[in-house]
Amino acid sequence: MRASRLVSILLLLQSRGRMTAAQLAAELEVSVRTVYRDVESLHEAGIPLYGDAGHRGGYQLLDGYRTRLTGLNAAEAQALFLSGLPGPAAELGLGPMLAAAQLKLLAALPPGLGEQAGRVQARFHLDAPGWYSAPDEVPLLPAVAGAVWHGRAMQVRYRRWKEPTDVDRRLEPYGLVLKAGRWYLVAAPGPRTYRVDQILDLRVLEEEFGVPDGFELARYWQGYLADFRAHLHRADAVVRLAPGAAARLSGAARLSGEAGAGGWVRALVPIESEEQACREFLALGADIEVLEPPALRARLAAAARATAALYE
Repeated sequence: MRASRLVSILLLLQSRGRMTAAQLAAELEVSVRTVYRDVESLHEAGIPLYGDAGHRGGYQLLDGYRTRLTGLNAAEAQALFLSGLPGPAAELGLGPMLAAAQLKLLAALPPGLGEQAGRVQARFHLDAPGWYSAPDEVPLLPAVAGAVWHGRAMQVRYRRWKEPTDVDRRLEPYGLVLKAGRWYLVAAPGPRTYRVDQILDLRVLEEEFGVPDGFELARYWQGYLADFRAHLHRADAVVRLAPGAAARLSGAARLSGEAGAGGWVRALVPIESEEQACREFLALGADIEVLEPPALRARLAAAARATAALYE
């Protein structure tokens, strides 16, 4: 465990440059005191690692020092091959590079580990997109990825849901996120989130920009998802559910009280809007009765009457 942690410290410093003891401790999930002891051990082993005190201090490897990535265990080798998603890599224009990298890694592994890594590819296939939807066409994704990688601003024409639908924007692309088979661009000003498949046209500008200090794409995305979920369900509906109906709802139904006659239960269901709730509840047919709000109950009753009239 400790040997693995020492290697991790070396690789972190090699890939990220200067890091404080607190940053290393947070990354490795250990105490700062443990980092101090590990750094001392690396010093004793002859690793050219030095530290600076002060506000802008931290640990850093001597310029030019590189350590070779050796000692992969079976689980790590398997994880590396499991993490390679050929579909998204191809969309980014990196399909051949991913294949070449995997071949080089496979050739460098000892025979036993190489066989295990190969078995992972043969027995596990990752398919990120969801069911019942065709994959988005993203012809401009490689150009967007290039602008992200090289830190170049973009002039884009973007299609949004509200009027005017097609707008021109100058964006500073911070990063790309793949969520459920759909690509999203996080870009300034804001930053804000854009669907890549809704970018109609783009021109990469000569202007360069810098991502603000402290911005982390993963942290931004987690905050974006939390905000999205908080605004997704704006109200609650009080309903009665037949046995098994709760499992067919997209939102988590909060049951209240014991089951009554026929196994029916009273529940509180979060809803996004009356329109969304009406569509979802109608799909349950006679396995749900809306009690509140009155407007939703009336809307469902009218929809049910209109449907029944079609079959009279």
